[in-house]
Amino acid sequence: MLVLGLESSCDETAAAITDNSRVLAERVRGQIDLHQKYGGVVPEIASRAHLEAVETLTEEVLTEVNVSFNQLDGIAVTQGPGLVGALLVALNFAKGLSLATDLPIVGVNHVQAHALAPCLQEKTSPRPASLGQAADDNYPRFPLVALVASGGHTSLFLVEDYLTFKILGQTLDDAAGEAFDKFAKLLGLGYPGGAIVEKLAQRGRPASFRLTRPMLKEGLNFSFSGLKTQVMGLYRERQLDLVPADHPDLADLAASFQAAVVEVLVTKLLSATRLTKAQGAVLAGGVACNGALRQAAAQTLAEEKLPLWVAKPGWCADNAAMIAFLGEKLLTQKRAILPLQAEARPRWPVDQP
Repeated sequence: MLVLGLESSCDETAAAITDNSRVLAERVRGQIDLHQKYGGVVPEIASRAHLEAVETLTEEVLTEVNVSFNQLDGIAVTQGPGLVGALLVALNFAKGLSLATDLPIVGVNHVQAHALAPCLQEKTSPRPASLGQAADDNYPRFPLVALVASGGHTSLFLVEDYLTFKILGQTLDDAAGEAFDKFAKLLGLGYPGGAIVEKLAQRGRPASFRLTRPMLKEGLNFSFSGLKTQVMGLYRERQLDLVPADHPDLADLAASFQAAVVEVLVTKLLSATRLTKAQGAVLAGGVACNGALRQAAAQTLAEEKLPLWVAKPGWCADNAAMIAFLGEKLLTQKRAILPLQAEARPRWPVDQP
């Protein structure tokens, strides 16, 4: 099944073509340079950039695989959650394509798509016949627990099949990626913060600062605002704003902060996996690009003799391949077919159709 996927939920515009889980072509255009000076995503700027990019990226992926619209089986577009103005760009573009080509559109939940990103296959990769018949641990099996951690989301789900998600826990305040960004902003490191903090943390000692592990043993919900407040207090107390950028205390604070976030995420991922007796776990979302998190989660799940599935970094970040993949499943079952009057869903829980 050939599906065009479109994504514009935040600050990446993306288009992709998939065929039965294989990614044939994909393009992503980021906006870091546009938002950097503001220290975060400006919705109006993001929307304008999506408008400038979505048609071009669509043309590029179609040209790469030499496919015309009449050869496609459908269009999958992110309907939510996300920034409403940004969502409307790809959604309305998809509606226009549907009106011109009679192709069906399906609205995809962006967070669900993240959780299924490890199912994506390179176009030259062999693929198991089905999830349940995977010959090894390289391909996810249901039921599984998914931790989706990004700038806007930190949630745990039980994924029973491609289209059935149950919320196990979620952040009560800041998302994990947002916490990294705020930490980076406090230290004047730049935006986005995740990769910058990780690089700085590699030079530091993670046990240097005794930082709180918020809600570590309190169910499956998350909270990172208290950790952020504690770090801010230490930063001011030690007058770290007066030290040079290469001062070891800054690296130590970054390492300690990262270690605290990683421990909370991995501990709750393990707890959810044990609680649900899942076949394994998925680590997804932009924060899943963090090497320390990937290593800690893999080691912890290995000790339980359970597999951890993580997509390659490009598929952990926002992309359209994951949107097209989930769109294939929806189109196959003729679910979530959108009428032309469909609206964006900026707040869309994964357990709601």
